[in-house]
Amino acid sequence: MTDGMLLREFLGEPDMEGYSVLMIDEAHERTLHTDILFGLVKDVSRFRPNLKLIVSSATLDSEKFSKFFDDAPIFLIPGRRYSIDIFHTKAPEADYLEAAVVSVLHIHLTQPAGDILVFLTGQEEIETAFEMLKERVARLGSRIGELIILPIYANLPSDMQAKIFEPTPPGARKVVLATNIAETSLTIDGIIYVIDPGFCKQKSYNPRTGMESLVVVPCSKASSNQRAGRSGRVAPGKCFRLFTSWAYHNEMEESSIPEIQRTNLGNVALLLKSLGINDLIHFDFMDPPPPETLVLALEQLYALGALNHMGELTKVGRKMAEFPVDPMMSKMLIASEKYKCSEEIVTISAMLSVNNAIFYRPKDRAVYADTARANFFRPGGDHLTLLSVYNEWQSSGYSMQWCFDNFIQYRSMRRARDVREQIEGLITRVEIEMVSNASEDVPIRKAITAGYYYHTGVLSKGGYKTVKHQQTVHIHPTSSLFEKLPRWVVYYELVFTTKEYMRQVIEIESSWLLDVAPHYYKQNDLSESNKRIPKNFKS
Repeated sequence: MTDGMLLREFLGEPDMEGYSVLMIDEAHERTLHTDILFGLVKDVSRFRPNLKLIVSSATLDSEKFSKFFDDAPIFLIPGRRYSIDIFHTKAPEADYLEAAVVSVLHIHLTQPAGDILVFLTGQEEIETAFEMLKERVARLGSRIGELIILPIYANLPSDMQAKIFEPTPPGARKVVLATNIAETSLTIDGIIYVIDPGFCKQKSYNPRTGMESLVVVPCSKASSNQRAGRSGRVAPGKCFRLFTSWAYHNEMEESSIPEIQRTNLGNVALLLKSLGINDLIHFDFMDPPPPETLVLALEQLYALGALNHMGELTKVGRKMAEFPVDPMMSKMLIASEKYKCSEEIVTISAMLSVNNAIFYRPKDRAVYADTARANFFRPGGDHLTLLSVYNEWQSSGYSMQWCFDNFIQYRSMRRARDVREQIEGLITRVEIEMVSNASEDVPIRKAITAGYYYHTGVLSKGGYKTVKHQQTVHIHPTSSLFEKLPRWVVYYELVFTTKEYMRQVIEIESSWLLDVAPHYYKQNDLSESNKRIPKNFKS
């Protein structure tokens, strides 16, 4: 099972009595759920001496882990890997994308048969490298052997993703341009050469502003070794690192920063509270998160009504803990009962869970894709757009062809349908009746506001400001409200790319905030915000 599933098991069985052996694999990835599991299973193993616990990984700081688990014994199991030659550049590269493209062509022209795997940071870089390679291969024409260029990233339709696993035709060479999805999750047969520019995208979270950003950072030594290992699976391989040996030894971190230190901990705090762990500050984390992130998470849970003033779980909090989603989303699901629109809110929650992977925008047909997307826009905002996408897909009989015609990811929609079924089961479990309110959108927007009032923005002179922190933010260009500029908005998340963007935005009335959260927003808060609105925007 996934680490998240194992964590949910603790809710039903805190002593894990039903299990005699637990094995946590890929421990070096230090995901949020894995880190909390470490603290919980360490506690369980102390009072259950018969429980066997195995923590495993290919690249692990074993001393640190052993010390954390009460000096547990370390076993080194030699891997069956072929020898790998690692080459570093003599001087730092000014443009690693250009260097990666040149390296691919150099390997193709000078090295014996074998496929190439290139690690890049994201979709944009992969598409750029793809174009550059295509153009250069076309210019070289028949002077070089056939080079098959295959991208792989999360937002790519699954039929295109599957191409990387097809065997390479005789006399040709395959080059796979991948994100770090190919570092551990996928094994592609036939890879002999790996090109590693030494960068990856990492999520970071600022608790003061509540903003998440994806930042390109140098990857860790553990990641770099993991990447190099991909070249020695089927035969002796070669890894070409586009950074110097000095940079590897002196500038790279030993391992990646654990996710728990750079993410929003709302869900974690709620889960630990529901397990009866009240003192979160002193919970046995292997690498404790910043105290301000924990305090903010608790403050947010209090504002949502999940904790009382003593910091104990309320009835609403117990219901919210049943949903393995962000606390704001679980509050929205519970509020749907009051506004009699649970059918629609369950669909919106499922669509938000696969957030940015719904619409597909190929570079060569971007105008068609944008037009198709605009056809789904509904007055009121993006959540209603997502609802209309799902409802129309449902009306088409969950058709794959419909998705293809409308530039929508079929795989993401299928996932949204699965998530929806799970949420529906949980809604029934907490005894909320499934009712539909298809005729009007105000109750739907009110229910969303009830969960996400923490994320309110108001139009002022310099653009939008968040109500509580007075931070300047912008509506994302892909939003249906991008040109409309409503006065009051509620957003799903804040992301920083080129600017601080609000993603998935709906238009609301300020009076709704007093209705759904009178304890959080006072009348003077909202009237102050009203004063800051430029005259020409006042209705």
